[in-house]
Amino acid sequence: MTVLRIGNFSGFYGDRFDALREMLTGGELDVLTGDYLAELTMLILGRDRLKDPAAGYARTFLRQLEECLGLAHERGVRIVTNAGGLNPAGLAAHVRDLADRLGIPVRVAHVEGDDLAASFPGALTAHAYLGGFGIAACLRAGADIVVTGRVTDAALVTGPAAAHFGWQPGEYDRLAGAVVAGHVLECGAQATGGNYAFFTDHGLERLRHPGFPLAEIHADGTCVVTKHPGTGGVVDTGTVTAQLLYETGGARYAGPDVTTRLDTVRLRQDGPDRVRVEGVRGEAPPPTLKVGRGRLGGFRNEVTFVLTGLDIERKAELVRRQMEDALGAAKSRPAEVRWDLVRTDRADADSEETASALLRLVVRDRDPQAVGRAFSGAAVELALAGYPGFHMLAPPGKGAPYGVFEAAHVPQDAVEHLAVLHDGRRIAVPPPHDTRALGDVPEPPLPDALPGGPARRAPLGLVAGARSGDKGGDANVGVWARSEDGWRWLAHELTADRFRQLIPESRALPVTRHVLPRLRALNFVVEGLLGEGVAAQHRFDPQAKALGEWLRSRHLDIPEALL
Repeated sequence: MTVLRIGNFSGFYGDRFDALREMLTGGELDVLTGDYLAELTMLILGRDRLKDPAAGYARTFLRQLEECLGLAHERGVRIVTNAGGLNPAGLAAHVRDLADRLGIPVRVAHVEGDDLAASFPGALTAHAYLGGFGIAACLRAGADIVVTGRVTDAALVTGPAAAHFGWQPGEYDRLAGAVVAGHVLECGAQATGGNYAFFTDHGLERLRHPGFPLAEIHADGTCVVTKHPGTGGVVDTGTVTAQLLYETGGARYAGPDVTTRLDTVRLRQDGPDRVRVEGVRGEAPPPTLKVGRGRLGGFRNEVTFVLTGLDIERKAELVRRQMEDALGAAKSRPAEVRWDLVRTDRADADSEETASALLRLVVRDRDPQAVGRAFSGAAVELALAGYPGFHMLAPPGKGAPYGVFEAAHVPQDAVEHLAVLHDGRRIAVPPPHDTRALGDVPEPPLPDALPGGPARRAPLGLVAGARSGDKGGDANVGVWARSEDGWRWLAHELTADRFRQLIPESRALPVTRHVLPRLRALNFVVEGLLGEGVAAQHRFDPQAKALGEWLRSRHLDIPEALL
């Protein structure tokens, strides 16, 4: 059968608004996918739904579609999106209303069954990560637009591929190939040079406006990752490797339809801005589905004091003692009080800003009063009684609620996965017939170490790329070498213990290293680094987006032959 061309126009809720039009006008496509959901997004949508029970979906998608629905219809491009969030049926109804108003005959279907809030009392949101066969059922029945709630990000690609090629459950290698394609596409421009460690190699002009990615998928599950001709950005084995490592763990990448073996993925450059992905193998999926559960964790507030010039440490100590006295005298001291001194100051600085350090105070409590007026008033009252040069980045406001993300699991057959077709028919999607419990893959043999020779103290990033992200309270950092000799050094040098040395925040935490030789890559998972997840804002970089770049900036003794 013919190649299926699937593109992406959104990697998160808030991505480039014009990307849908750019993808529809930039070249040939069969399907366009829009990924709007993340752990934080589900919590945001949950709060929206508290205010309005009819809300809970990504409103941006409707505005994008109003501009582009006619264009998609004219070009015969189907659209699959998880913008339905907590309310896929509601968004599907709005899309039908929009199509009727515009006079465009489109068939709209949706997928439901992921909402498990009734099984998790006290949760703000609780949604199972569904697979792609509900989407496939909608498309096989003739849908032009399919709206889902919480499916896996890769399901937006596996569903259309299964529908187009007639794949059935159990065709694990083909499904796994589509999972890899979906994982590369899901974050939009991250596959075309966005957030790329070696961005300077390609010139800043080329990366000013990167195009969005697409995959040419074949019936055997192999694909070519590329982008529309003439668009910005770059697609090479480096950009694809970076995205493959993003927010993953070990060699087994579990999903509802298939467990993908990331250690089997092979990449090769197939021409300018074309990367061929092949060799992917799959296994039966696990017997359980992941459930993303969000709840309100309490209330938080923060203030950042600016400390300028001399005696930074003593100034920090003074304001800390003053605030601790005030908080201790309050009726209710916040349950959690955290201080962080960020030394951005320089000696003999030529501007006031570069002469200043930042002292950040964050408080959390289940009682909003404990982080409200008593806290903000204590900070403001120091204005004329504190350290010399006292001021804040902004006065503290009222305490704000924060969310907590937790992962749970339920049996695959405990979820009623439904495809709701454009004519109202409801088709049940059965759970997989065969499953396989997840287990660790034996660590593969490491390459021969580089022979000894002179070394020089230098940043790791001169010879290795990295990309990092979050999964609940855990962080992952994928690190890859650019050459075979670089891999021979990296595989032996960057152990879990060395990672802990380079990233002091991880020293008291479990750090697991996974080896992926075919990608010349190591993937590190740091458990608990992000506390209760991004919405809790546990650390300066709550989603660990820059953790990999921090690692690349750390200095090691690197063989001169690699530099």
